[in-house]
Amino acid sequence: MTQTNHPAGLTSAQAEESRRKYGANTLTPPEKDSLWKQFLEKFQDPIIRILLIALLLSVGVACYQYFSGAEGLHVLLEPAGIFLAVMLATCVGFAFELSANKKFDILNKVNDEILVKVVRNGIISQIEKKDVVVGDVVLLEIGEEIPADGVLTEAISLQVNESDLTGEPCTKKTTVSSEFNKDATYPSNHVLRGSSVIDGHGTMIVEKVGDATEYGKVYEGAQIDNKIKTPLNEQLDKLGDTITRISYLIAGIIIVARLGMYFLYAPAAINWLDLAGYMLNTLMIAVTVIVVAVPEGLPMSVTLSLALSMKRMLSTNNLVRKMHACETMGASTVICTDKTGTLTQNQMKVFQTNIYSLPTQKLGEDMVSNLMKEGIAVNSTAHLDFSEQTKVRTIGNPTESALLLWLHQHNENYLSLRENSHVIEQLTFTTERKYMATVVESPFFNKRILYVKGAPEIVLSKCNSVLVEGEKTSVDNYKPTIEAQLLSYQNQAMRTLGFAYQVIDTDEKIFETGLPENMNLTYLGIAAISDPIREEVPGAVKNCMEAGIQVKIVTGDTPGTAKEIGRQIGLWKKEDEESNHHLTGDQFAALTDEVALERVEKLKIISRARPMDKERLVRLLQQRNQVVAVTGDGTNDAPALNAAQVGLSMGDGTSVAKEASAITILDNSFHSITRAVMWGRSLYLNIQRFILFQMTINVVACLIVLIGALLGTESPLTVTQMLWVNLIMDTFAALALASLPPDEQVMQDKPRARGTYIISKDMAVRILGVGFLYVGILFGFLQYFKHEEITSLSTFSFSDYFANFFNFAHVSEGLSAYELSLFFTIFVLLQFWNMFNAKAFRTNGSAFSSFFDLNVMKGFNLVALIILAGQFLIVTFGGEMFHVTPLSLSDWGIIIIGTSPILFAGELIRAVKRI
Repeated sequence: MTQTNHPAGLTSAQAEESRRKYGANTLTPPEKDSLWKQFLEKFQDPIIRILLIALLLSVGVACYQYFSGAEGLHVLLEPAGIFLAVMLATCVGFAFELSANKKFDILNKVNDEILVKVVRNGIISQIEKKDVVVGDVVLLEIGEEIPADGVLTEAISLQVNESDLTGEPCTKKTTVSSEFNKDATYPSNHVLRGSSVIDGHGTMIVEKVGDATEYGKVYEGAQIDNKIKTPLNEQLDKLGDTITRISYLIAGIIIVARLGMYFLYAPAAINWLDLAGYMLNTLMIAVTVIVVAVPEGLPMSVTLSLALSMKRMLSTNNLVRKMHACETMGASTVICTDKTGTLTQNQMKVFQTNIYSLPTQKLGEDMVSNLMKEGIAVNSTAHLDFSEQTKVRTIGNPTESALLLWLHQHNENYLSLRENSHVIEQLTFTTERKYMATVVESPFFNKRILYVKGAPEIVLSKCNSVLVEGEKTSVDNYKPTIEAQLLSYQNQAMRTLGFAYQVIDTDEKIFETGLPENMNLTYLGIAAISDPIREEVPGAVKNCMEAGIQVKIVTGDTPGTAKEIGRQIGLWKKEDEESNHHLTGDQFAALTDEVALERVEKLKIISRARPMDKERLVRLLQQRNQVVAVTGDGTNDAPALNAAQVGLSMGDGTSVAKEASAITILDNSFHSITRAVMWGRSLYLNIQRFILFQMTINVVACLIVLIGALLGTESPLTVTQMLWVNLIMDTFAALALASLPPDEQVMQDKPRARGTYIISKDMAVRILGVGFLYVGILFGFLQYFKHEEITSLSTFSFSDYFANFFNFAHVSEGLSAYELSLFFTIFVLLQFWNMFNAKAFRTNGSAFSSFFDLNVMKGFNLVALIILAGQFLIVTFGGEMFHVTPLSLSDWGIIIIGTSPILFAGELIRAVKRI
């Protein structure tokens, strides 16, 4: 493009032509699904789909019953109840995600109206960032964001913060080809949209704008639709298939058995009209079994558990946008994390000082301390911003800012020092010189002082003395000590600065092109500066690894820096150096997928990584059947955040990163990530507890209907009674179990395997064992009520109960309303006590653990009372609708006490296991 060399920049006409040809400097926003479509997505849940089928079947049964003479509209309660269950489960999930997305939109505002200085029509003008076009000449100054991708035509001490794209908080840029950094992620004479100038100034010519920029490509990659199913989705799919098959099998058995019984006892001349009626009745019973088998409360349980966790996780600084991300976090087997801002504080700080004659803990008022604090304050171009009450912000070069922060931490006001010292002349830092020098009129010494700060080896080469205990001595005596200190810091991937001074006796200016060769500088000391790791990170990483979760660092930093950070957080060991557990981005990109697949699980660190390297790592790990969580705060992390099963962005991260993530960590803390894992695992355990509870009910209900069908009697549990048990009671139980607090013990477990069935072997044994036990107990009561006339439970006889257990003699009269009420209440109370056993599942602790701690168990205890009160109200006032009649208080007492051994038997078993 000839226009890029235009000395006056573009004309207005050229700018318009460029915009037409290359587009505007805006990013194409992601297409948002309509609210209606977002709502319909909730119906993709596998259990919801089964419920919809059950709803259709239930409507058919209800219509048949109504038109065949059933009195009242209560026959429609079952389909109405299923419909209510579907709508509650879908609406609650939709409402919570909508609320989280509104919070996210407030958190994540994008501004394209920042003003940018460009050369247009031969003059310097300010235009909005979105109006920058290819070919524009843009002036870059300290503190400004780079608006587009381009090539530098001028770079004066230019340093750029590329951490959002590469993880590098400070990258040197130059137009001198001999000084290009061959290991840099992007060419040294190119600058990129989304990065910012932290030191120096320069001029660039725009080559790419909008979606064509590196930032735009990453943003586009973040919008790729992620169709990877969460582990919970997969497990609920399997559970739904199992429930469907079993219910169809039982329905088939009922049809075959009843047909067999009909033809076995049918008269010689079959009445085909009677047979058709019998067949229709048999089909209705079979359909009833299918409806009863479907756990109406399960979608509500899962939704409530996810929604409650979603709400509570916000209090632990985890803003969850996608509900299933709550649980998926607990299934994670690998966490791929960036370095800057996640493991580290993203703010350079003075780690250690070796300043001779100066205590490192406190700045004294002696000569050396005055030299150091004045030198740091005046020989710098950085600033501190105190406008925020809770946090000091840094402006300018992060290394220089770290020194000012160090002064601030020692209660020294750098601004007062700078303003009280009159600057005579100054040499700014350049990559050629590798030092900065300033001459000032010092108020401390009433003399001119030259201060030099820069690369320690360069500053040291210009010194001939060292100040030790207030006395000057030859620098040669201290060179080995200084070099050893430097090597130690450099091995820890720290940046080092050397300091020197000289009293100037002349009034003449001493700078021309640099420091004169005949200077008599005195070495003051060195400072080691690093972006320190967050205090909580080593412990959090240790917790993750002990929980069986692999942690991998993927960063744009140098190999040395990445490994040192890995060492500090406990990830990188000495033996890892020889085990090929580290690759650079170039090395990783050079691997074929086949070779990379073999190595990805053993990799611990990828350094010098480009954005798509991290995304490729995630895809490969998923091919190895891993559940991957990705953390990041930069635009470079967005494709990987989107590709992962769970993407976790940082609260102060870029808008692109947050848009691509499912969870935003508001406090930027890795510790909050471990909390999310604990919440996820506890949530999965609570869902298992509810499934244990509900599937026991369903097994009992199905078998009772099956037994009734095989014995030729109607089920003692009516449709409306099952509606209460399967929907309302289960919903309350879901609330109770979902409200259980997270359990720290889950972090001692290993992640569950990807293909694990949600009903574990232990759960299956309990469901079937307890289910058959309940069926036996209830069958005994059926036989007892059929053969014994009972008006009060106080006359109940165990000997008659067992005597009638196998008495299959035909009884013409059915059960009375009182007996049906007893049977219904016994059935509910058995499940009530089993809810307490489900609460203690997998803990081996007592069901009464924390029972009287209202802060912990308030929700569970309240729900238990509601279930008891609800059953009392239904039996007392339900009347004909529920086919019940009121029970006496003595009956209630006997039933409650008589069914309670279910709980105490569970307590005894858990006590034996603890022993």
